[in-house]
Amino acid sequence: EELKRKGARRSKLAAAPVPISQPAIPSRIDAEKEYLRILCLGALNMASATYTVRAMLAQVAENLGIPPARGEQLLDRFLDDQELVLVKQGNCKPVIKLPRKEAEGVAEESVKSITNFVPKIRPAASHLPPSFTNPIGATMVLLPPGDFIMGSDDPEAQPNEQPLTPVSLSSFYIAQHPITNAQFERFDPRHKTKRMEGAADNHPVVYVTSLEAVKFCEWLGEKDGRKYRLPTEAEWEYAARGADGRKYPWGNQNGRADLANFADASTAFAWREPQINDGYPVTSPVGAFPRGASFFAIEDMAGNVWEWCLDFYQPLAGSAKQNPRGPASGMQRMYRGGSWKSRFTNLRATARASNAPNYSCNDIGFRIVCETERGEGT
Repeated sequence: EELKRKGARRSKLAAAPVPISQPAIPSRIDAEKEYLRILCLGALNMASATYTVRAMLAQVAENLGIPPARGEQLLDRFLDDQELVLVKQGNCKPVIKLPRKEAEGVAEESVKSITNFVPKIRPAASHLPPSFTNPIGATMVLLPPGDFIMGSDDPEAQPNEQPLTPVSLSSFYIAQHPITNAQFERFDPRHKTKRMEGAADNHPVVYVTSLEAVKFCEWLGEKDGRKYRLPTEAEWEYAARGADGRKYPWGNQNGRADLANFADASTAFAWREPQINDGYPVTSPVGAFPRGASFFAIEDMAGNVWEWCLDFYQPLAGSAKQNPRGPASGMQRMYRGGSWKSRFTNLRATARASNAPNYSCNDIGFRIVCETERGEGT
């Protein structure tokens, strides 16, 4: 009562502040799941994964809290999975169809040119040496002029391997093996820091862009006084197949461990061949599979590493071509041959793949071509 008479009032305790809930930070697993969901929604594949798209996806991964290296690893794994999906039975159907009576004249001419085309290998000029060794120790093998059918109508062939295209080529020299670490590092010694773990001097060079491969050819040309470059797609396929239309460089046999380095039992890929072990979980020394050599004795044309080509992407012509070259520029540069990451079926000599010209990876390298003087042996 005394307190009330003096005007005292009961003090009120301030209410404790309500804690503001912080947004939950996604776990690493949740972040990676979300990233893979985004990749799936984008229907991404090897052909659409351009440099610009990759840069955008790297930013997406970083925004999700995924380290850049891990984001790149997830993207590469996703693209490899898409490669597996494409080659599953039922997803690869031939798209070549016999022309109907009402077909346009262009289509009729294309079919006629293939019907009348006779694949053959012609003699090379007698004064050209069958091979030579260049200043970096690479053996260059002379390929005689020839006519062959580029592309495939095999049930396993992808749409970009068609339509069948008659091609005639002049003579050229091609390296018997892909360029090795030791050979490339004579041009760029700093590249040694990019070698895969355990990769010796005689393993194919990887983590090299097509732009670096072009500069290497220019450097070697200045050193040797000859014209070196990357092979065109047509030259590469001719070197791998010859003129008899074989499926693989060695012929048509598949499912053997002594022919090429591919995704075998020693790898962890979902599409690996669990019953076959080729002896190498990653890259192998060049020339390790002599039984897998092509008709022209060119080795490592299937597996080990994909190989950059000179051409940028364009569809096959479907009509007869003489020494064809694809576009000189573009968003996607071609590479051929499959790699140690590939299913056996993707080692087919007609399989085509592409990526941004400044892209590099642990399963893409290159081999070189040397032009004959004045187009001799045509």
